Amino acid sequence: MTTPSAVPSGAPGAPVAEPPAPVAELPARFGDLLAAEWIKMRSLRSTPWTFAFVVLFVIGSAAAASLAEVDNIGRAGSDARTDQGFLVFDAFPAAGYLTLMLVAGSVGALTVVGEYGSGLIRTTTVAVPARGSVVLAKAVTLAAVWTAVGAAVSTGAFLLSQAILSGRHAGVPFDRPGVLRALVASTLLAPVCALVGVGLGVLIRHGAATMVTTAFTLLMLQPMFSDSRRWSADVNHAMVATAWRRLLEYWEPDTSLGYTATIAGSWTVLALWPVIAIVLALVVVGRRDV
Repeated sequence: MTTPSAVPSGAPGAPVAEPPAPVAELPARFGDLLAAEWIKMRSLRSTPWTFAFVVLFVIGSAAAASLAEVDNIGRAGSDARTDQGFLVFDAFPAAGYLTLMLVAGSVGALTVVGEYGSGLIRTTTVAVPARGSVVLAKAVTLAAVWTAVGAAVSTGAFLLSQAILSGRHAGVPFDRPGVLRALVASTLLAPVCALVGVGLGVLIRHGAATMVTTAFTLLMLQPMFSDSRRWSADVNHAMVATAWRRLLEYWEPDTSLGYTATIAGSWTVLALWPVIAIVLALVVVGRRDV
């Protein structure tokens, strides 16, 4: 009994091998993009050191301001402070929070320009062609992380400041008018600046130019304007630092000293800066090459 020999492949009458079925390419889910951005952030050795520096510096600045205020109260006498509401400022020192603004904005910018500088952005866009989704994932991740950092900083600075001031019976309780607003504004200051940095990073893409522009926009531009003239006051009140300072004030400002910002307007400023920055980034990133 004989068996038929195998027909060589490609010979007449040979069966045609069917090509393998194409593997469906699943689109990246937004949750996966968030996880990827979080891995990128926490894998950097500088990330924990940066957060630790910011937290310790701002809280330390609040402690230094409170200790200086305690000395002032001691020299002036126990009856020198009848209204202690202004002591809320000791928990939110300008030096500490301006540093927080600079660091948050710089980190936000570096998350973008760092990828452009290393070439990682090409790998990212090949894996995820939807560039807008990548930008949104960066924005959401940074906003969440810096909101947590801002909450830790503002709460820790306030508690330590009031613990120091309580030694002179000058502590301010949480339920005092204006305290909660100051805490919320100081918490949101960090993510607002981080998202502004992201937007500028996408728009500029060059490391040094982005860092300089971020520092200029968040810190150096505001002192160039005052409240003496209407147009100058409008620009001044549209700055992030000015809006934050206004939200710390529990009193009605003296209009005789110039034009003043409103509470509602200051909240609007803090909300519009990150929204405009990210919207511009989404528009630009979809219209140009990597």
